[in-house]
Amino acid sequence: MSFAVNLPLFCIVASLVCSVVSSVLDGKHARWLSMWLSFAVAVSSLLVLGAVRENGEPITYIMGHFPHPWGNEIRMGLLEGFFSLVFSTVLFLCMKGAKIKLSQDLEPSKSQFYFVMTDLIQASLLVLVYTNDIFTGYVFIEICTLASCGILMIRQIGRTTLASVRYMIFSLIGSGLFLLGVTILYNITGHLLLPSLHEAAGALWQTGQYRIPLTSSICLITVGLAIKSGLFPFHYWMPDTYGCATPCSSAILSGLVSKGYIFFLLKVIFSGFGTEVFYGSGVQNVLFVFGICGMIFGSIGAIRENDIFRMLANSSAAQIGYVYLGIGISPEAGVIGALFHILTHAVTKPVLFLSASRLSDAAGGSKRFKDLQGCGYAFPLAGFAFSLGALSMIGIPMTMGFMSKYLLAVAGLEVSTKAVPTLLALALSTILNTFYFARTIIRLYTPGTPLARVTARKAQAPFGLSAICFSLLNLAAGIFASPLIGLLRQGLEYFGKVG
Repeated sequence: MSFAVNLPLFCIVASLVCSVVSSVLDGKHARWLSMWLSFAVAVSSLLVLGAVRENGEPITYIMGHFPHPWGNEIRMGLLEGFFSLVFSTVLFLCMKGAKIKLSQDLEPSKSQFYFVMTDLIQASLLVLVYTNDIFTGYVFIEICTLASCGILMIRQIGRTTLASVRYMIFSLIGSGLFLLGVTILYNITGHLLLPSLHEAAGALWQTGQYRIPLTSSICLITVGLAIKSGLFPFHYWMPDTYGCATPCSSAILSGLVSKGYIFFLLKVIFSGFGTEVFYGSGVQNVLFVFGICGMIFGSIGAIRENDIFRMLANSSAAQIGYVYLGIGISPEAGVIGALFHILTHAVTKPVLFLSASRLSDAAGGSKRFKDLQGCGYAFPLAGFAFSLGALSMIGIPMTMGFMSKYLLAVAGLEVSTKAVPTLLALALSTILNTFYFARTIIRLYTPGTPLARVTARKAQAPFGLSAICFSLLNLAAGIFASPLIGLLRQGLEYFGKVG
């Protein structure tokens, strides 16, 4: 166990070092290094999970031998180890599946810098998962923002510059609000480490002292991360951002980056403020309402699109709404549903973007639905992977999406005041999801043009491996969901242990 305790810090440092090394390599070797880094992080995460299970409680690694409140800490629990495993695995599969497309979209002289950015995103996600210090989290939120802009604008097609500027503006607004909230919190508590914040915030809440500044801090931190993750009504940067980027970037930004911000928010809620303080503030009710709005308006936006990438981008806004709906319902069953949907979206949305790219190639590079007719026959594996991902987003049984919606519905029924709005929102959103995803699947399998059939013979082994892995993960987690739900439930109990 003593060796495994060091692994999170080693992985963070290795990711930062690899980002420097990648800058002096050519594109091929930089990609190779980044993929092996993600693979190593996944293996390390498994070892961390094993160490936490053996220990029976969360493990805290004190850096520099300075205990709180002065030092910095890394915290390892079941959720931290598991989500580190998920994020690194998804990042590996994204880079693997988009290998051919990246070589087409990136200039050879600049391709190594793309993997510099992915290494920084890997480091940032690891810090957001493991850190016990809220200001360290802020620093790597900023690093993740800059790296995300980098993988977005590296594909220079004109519109990516506008999308990058819009993404940066929204991200900086979110970061600024988050930092302002941290500043207020530090002024009234004198702490930045989450365990110390938990004790101080709980004491202030019980006595009623600084109630308004504490509530303001909760609101600012929550809104800041909500903006960065794309909660309604701050999701309007998504269509251009995901629609213009190279498919690998769309998959990473949608499947990983936004989920990293939400996971860090949950960590601050449970390990920093404490559920009694956060849910006593009433902020969860605002998240509940905006989550429902995101589910509905994101789906309506997807229905109105004629571009498959922009449709998937609007769908992402709807899926973010599901997550915040769960957080807004309750700190137990609701958050379990939210965590499961984070996993669902992290596994499903990347394969949808990667498959849509292959289908677009079969249509001669067009992303418009009218040109995608018959492309499911042209590229059978891409058509199957997209269809399975779409069915998961709809919530068809035996998929992860079904379990997400089931868990959220059960959680809603446990809270009498939120039962009816939750069930109505889930029902309406599912109907809307069915409309635009079923329409797309039908279009893909309607007999199409000769161009699609000619392109069908081109094999894409890297994409095929990635698509199969994503699809198997989706089905496995949907069919055998009970052990996964048990792990999430036990991990959530660990989240509340701040000692």
